[in-house]
Amino acid sequence: MGSLHRKELFILLFGDFLFFLVSLWLALFLRNLEIPSRELFSIHFLPFSLLFVAWIIVFYIAGLYEKHTVILKSRLPSVLANTQLVNSALAVVFFYFIPLFGITPKTILFIYLFVSFVIILAWRMYGYFLIGRGHLDNAILIGSGEEMKELLEEVNNNPIYNLKFVSSVDLNRADEKGFWDEIVSRIYSENVSIIAIDLANENVEPVLPHLYNLIFSKISFIDMHKIYEDIFDRVPISLLKYNWFLENISTQPRGAYDTLKRIMDITISLPLILVSLIFYPIVWLAIKLDDGGPLLISQERVGKRGRIIHLSKFRSMERNNVDLGSATHTENKVTRVGKILRDTRIDELPQLWSVLKGDLSLIGPRPELPAGVAHYTEEIPYYNVRHLIKPGLSGWAQIYQEEHPHHSLDSLETANKLSYDLYYIKNRSFLLDIKIALRTLKTLASIAGR
Repeated sequence: MGSLHRKELFILLFGDFLFFLVSLWLALFLRNLEIPSRELFSIHFLPFSLLFVAWIIVFYIAGLYEKHTVILKSRLPSVLANTQLVNSALAVVFFYFIPLFGITPKTILFIYLFVSFVIILAWRMYGYFLIGRGHLDNAILIGSGEEMKELLEEVNNNPIYNLKFVSSVDLNRADEKGFWDEIVSRIYSENVSIIAIDLANENVEPVLPHLYNLIFSKISFIDMHKIYEDIFDRVPISLLKYNWFLENISTQPRGAYDTLKRIMDITISLPLILVSLIFYPIVWLAIKLDDGGPLLISQERVGKRGRIIHLSKFRSMERNNVDLGSATHTENKVTRVGKILRDTRIDELPQLWSVLKGDLSLIGPRPELPAGVAHYTEEIPYYNVRHLIKPGLSGWAQIYQEEHPHHSLDSLETANKLSYDLYYIKNRSFLLDIKIALRTLKTLASIAGR
């Protein structure tokens, strides 16, 4: 499934760039109502190519290269329309405020933006499937639990995967008479070529000798949990046993990665701190006019290896510090100014000082209050593993988990959050950090647009 997403990404990138070029040629044709000369096309090719790169980055930030994007046809027109507005603004700045190429297209640019929107929309909604889909393999899913149901529904409802589960078998029935005969009959009657199986399931052992014999029938086997992780970008909770952590989690320093990550933290947080200083007198005045309380609060959070760190925030509640989950926490109200600060994320700007200091990183699992950590450690197995690395202002869970536990105890959603945090800890890399940083820009842009 990972290779499938790389193939999808390559096809989408290649197609987008190709149709950007086609749109430019058509815009020149429509502007002059004649086939554009090689010279005319060449004059426009270089500046527009630089714009294409910027526009593809905007597409990436908007999520148009994420898994499943090509099948979200109901949302695609609005997403493309919004990205086209951003791309239009970039084009105006590029041609009219940075006049390096001797052309300032007006009519051509207007025609191009309209033509490219129509062509890219058609390519994303219909064209991709003409060349992106390969041979559809029939498969059987053998496992149990909610994650098996999630995987079955996701794969069978999305034609992008080139895979169809023609049947699912519950391993909880493995000790029933005729269980294996039922699987074999489905394999041959449905022309199955792939079996996705939960190899971590405690009931799988009696089935393995039978599966071994199917190797000689040209059946391919895939670990169900590997497919799940590749598709959903999180670690299956049911997989979390001691052996998984021993195989996948390492505390050894990663020299090059750790150095690059620290350089990124400093080079990005320092200018952001300087820019954020503009907000300090404005927020101070607003808070003083609202309730007259202090500007900043200091909170204890759990950092790397369980060490207590102190983070500063612009005060958004009536009282300074109240423990999560306490009775007084529910009575502590958000102020009028505080609601604005929270909605816009301005209240978190002072945390940039902690990034510069080294207590926080820009990217990593969000740090929790000590009271919350104590509660979740009791409720959620292996919860403390998320403290093996430095916490961050933004993270994998923040951009992909739809329901975040906010300002209250929620063990169910925090367990889901842990599945994303563990995915990040297992797969962390500098490129993954860049991806999270770019997707965070989308979140901040959506907040600013409210």
